[in-house]
Amino acid sequence: MPTSDSPAAGTTGAPTAPSGTSPARPARIRVHHLQAAKQRGERLTMLTAYDAVTARLFDDAGIDMLLVGDSIGNTMHGHTTTLPVTLDELVVAARAVAGAVRRAFVVADLPFGSYEAGPEQALASAVRMMKETGVAAVKLEGGQRSLAQIRALTAAGIPVVAHLGYTPQSENLLGGPRVQGRGDQGQRLCDDAVAVVDAGAVAVVLEMVPAEVAARITEVVPVPTIGIGAGPECDGQVLVWVDMAGMGDWSPRFAKRFGEVGAALTAAARAYADEVRSGAFPEAAHSFDA
Repeated sequence: MPTSDSPAAGTTGAPTAPSGTSPARPARIRVHHLQAAKQRGERLTMLTAYDAVTARLFDDAGIDMLLVGDSIGNTMHGHTTTLPVTLDELVVAARAVAGAVRRAFVVADLPFGSYEAGPEQALASAVRMMKETGVAAVKLEGGQRSLAQIRALTAAGIPVVAHLGYTPQSENLLGGPRVQGRGDQGQRLCDDAVAVVDAGAVAVVLEMVPAEVAARITEVVPVPTIGIGAGPECDGQVLVWVDMAGMGDWSPRFAKRFGEVGAALTAAARAYADEVRSGAFPEAAHSFDA
């Protein structure tokens, strides 16, 4: 049975329950479990989550890490980018996710405009996120430009996940969702990764980075790398859950559809509408006696 010092149970090498029995609940995953997983070569799993219902399902499925991402803006709130998302909005979502899980390591994004002004602003935003939600860590974007913020948060006892490569909050400067780290930029990305870890980052998300560059970063940094469109050699993988579950007509190139939940939900809604219109629902079993 996993103990409080076990690496991320549910990944490769984790014990399984005997046939016919319920699996024992693993310990809540903490920072040192992420480090242990990297050292043992166990791949970490991460998905986004924005509400209690999906968070509980993913936690029960054994997902190691849940990201309350500012991707809530273009997946749930109808925005075309993550930029409009506010700290207030992410606090509400993060509180719901953190309150629903028993095992997963929950990370919340610091949204655009909540940390760029410097360490003081970053610390105020992160302290609020930690106090009001119960998440285990915060994530912020940027390499060299974010080192002072990472140091300040780490000094205050707040675990920080760094985000390098394609950073959606900077998409206007980057020219949209484009691969980062090609050619001469690869070494600069490696230098950024080393720098954010030296500043205190407990993990690094690599988004839309050439596989070879991501593999090199994974080899040189002592903390887990979590890839999204960064090849198979990262220490873990993350996907936006609506891409993973097939909730829309389109998915990014780096995402695999592991289900067609959108089609199933549409079919269920149509069946419900048909039965209401025909009078087949509700039946006596769904009604109460006087």
